[in-house]
Amino acid sequence: MELASLSQAQGGEHYIKKFDAWHHLVVMLYAVMMRLDSLREIKASLFANVNRFNHLGLKHFSYRSTLSDANKRRDSEIFGSIYMNLYEKYRHELYSDSRNCGQPKWLKNLKIIDSTTISLFSNLVFKGVGRNPKTGKKKGGIKVHTEIFANENVPSDIKFTSAASHDQFALIPERYANEELIAFDRAYINYEKFSELTQRGVIYVTKMKNNLSFERIADTDYQMTTDYGAVRVETIIFHKHTKEKDIYHKARKLHIRIRLRKGKSD
Repeated sequence: MELASLSQAQGGEHYIKKFDAWHHLVVMLYAVMMRLDSLREIKASLFANVNRFNHLGLKHFSYRSTLSDANKRRDSEIFGSIYMNLYEKYRHELYSDSRNCGQPKWLKNLKIIDSTTISLFSNLVFKGVGRNPKTGKKKGGIKVHTEIFANENVPSDIKFTSAASHDQFALIPERYANEELIAFDRAYINYEKFSELTQRGVIYVTKMKNNLSFERIADTDYQMTTDYGAVRVETIIFHKHTKEKDIYHKARKLHIRIRLRKGKSD
């Protein structure tokens, strides 16, 4: 009933007679799990296993035209809403008490952000992604931006963009609150957004690019109380000149030296 309500609220049941959101969801999940690549394969596999879907309450099996029309008419945001509804309902069960026991408080606030590109075609009409290969053709497709809490097993948020979209556009400071901790790779580097995150009380951790321009204003070495090594903390100011304005951002650069078992360090 919740699924039907979500679909109806977003117009997913307009002009639909039999192939509702529940049928659509089950068919698409089945196609993903079976790694089916075409409407023809989906139809053939469904009809070959029709008796195995009785317990799911499926009464109507889609032909290619029916599934094609449903994919065009029913907005993908409906399925995103279904996922988020299930996530909010069951997120407290995503990690066990044993895993949660003894974990530091900051780990519960740690979010990890990353992206991956799903190639859908190679001969491009539209702009692709990545550097120009020797063939002169780039891969095209979609980019999946995923956010996950460090102590959970499934993403807390998923967004899709074109494969050509830069990762930094998916970093939205307004989505994060005071005392949250986020980690991501160097593809998300954006000084202006970093400054806004800092103003909001958000702690971010990322890798540095080799060609970044910065000024060092403080440098301190800390010897760790254990036998694991030392930490060097540099206070630096990044500077980037744009047509609109000069951007300055104050940050900390960490060097962690770990002493290995045989006396070596890394």
